[in-house]
This record gives sequence, C-alpha cells and structure tokens, in this order.
Amino acid sequence: MPTVFTQDGYRFFFYSNDHTRIHVHVQYRGGEAVFEVEGEVVLRESVGLKTKELSKAEDLASENRELIIQKWHEHFN
Repeated sequence: MPTVFTQDGYRFFFYSNDHTRIHVHVQYRGGEAVFEVEGEVVLRESVGLKTKELSKAEDLASENRELIIQKWHEHFN
C-alpha cells in the first residue's frame, strides 16, 4: 500500500493491486474513504468517517489532485 501523502492525520494511499480509474484511498481515525480524481474529485464510498472528516479529506484530495495522479502513473505504469 504505497502512501501518496499524509497530512493532518489523513493518510492517502493506493492498494498495489488497484484497478483502473484513477482514485485514492484515505484513512483517518479508523475510517476510510475512496475518492475518484479523474476530472473533479468525487467521493465514491466511505465507512466510519464523519461528515466533517469527509469534507476535510475531500479538500485535501482536491488540493493534491495533481500529485495523486502523478503518483498513480509512477506506481502503476
């Protein structure tokens, strides 16, 4: 599970066997969410995160969208 970045306790990462459509997983305090990052950043699913935590995770994913895409291509290509 390569880590893309961590910030404010949020860990953004990929699973090594992930599938296509560029997306990123994020863990925070035992919860996890997945955001699609092709085009706009969109929440795909979440478990165990509160609305405020999801909002913060989405903001961080949006701010780091280009980095996430770059790291995806480095890891999977």
